[in-house]
Amino acid sequence: MKLSALNLYLKDILQPARFNDYCPNGLQVEGKSEIQRIVTGVTASQALIDAAVKRNADAILVHHGYFWRGEPPEILGIKKQRIQTLLQHDINLFAYHLPLDAHPQFGNNVMLGQQLGFDIEAWLDDKQMIAKATLAQPLSIQQLSLHVAEKLGRVPQIIPSTRSLIKTVAWCTGAAQQYIDVAIAAEVDLFISGEISEQTVHAVRESNTAYMAAGHHATERYGIQALGVHLANQFGLSHEFVDIDNPV
Repeated sequence: MKLSALNLYLKDILQPARFNDYCPNGLQVEGKSEIQRIVTGVTASQALIDAAVKRNADAILVHHGYFWRGEPPEILGIKKQRIQTLLQHDINLFAYHLPLDAHPQFGNNVMLGQQLGFDIEAWLDDKQMIAKATLAQPLSIQQLSLHVAEKLGRVPQIIPSTRSLIKTVAWCTGAAQQYIDVAIAAEVDLFISGEISEQTVHAVRESNTAYMAAGHHATERYGIQALGVHLANQFGLSHEFVDIDNPV
């Protein structure tokens, strides 16, 4: 399909103009005008770009792209090498940050809920970023940690509360530890995010809302995969998700 058509379609379904984001969402680096093979990944690292080159990809779609707020504008060093590789091989780079987190069909939070078997019953914010579910069967924090480890392929860090069983869960993928206050206000038993900060521990201890840090990368692998699968089915494109391991 034409690059221009793909760009317009992604703008239409992800609606980046709705978000006041930390980075530009959409086409960040322009490549060839015809798209047949796409590679998806979490972050536009050099390893992902090199993998896309090996697969003769025409476009890369990621959650974490370039040109973040506060980032030095000069194209030097690591940034220069990444962009140079894209330009040398005429590969397009699309990046969608908050629009992908919040999407009702392909969103990271929706897809993480599906991966963990949590049925979303409510959103705790107006942007549909913080989901809430009631477990079909209450579990101890240790049992839930084993479940998350099995589904995500990594052992989460847990800060337990004094509750013996977890019945209600809220979650938001990535670096969303600041939303622990929203989870506390909603009186859920557990909040799951990707990362944890020093102050998060004190919030847990003083509120009795348990916390689970399941990995920034690990919790944000599923939205971009779902988007890639959708594009492949919708337009007959070749698609492959490449998981560049990241322990954070």
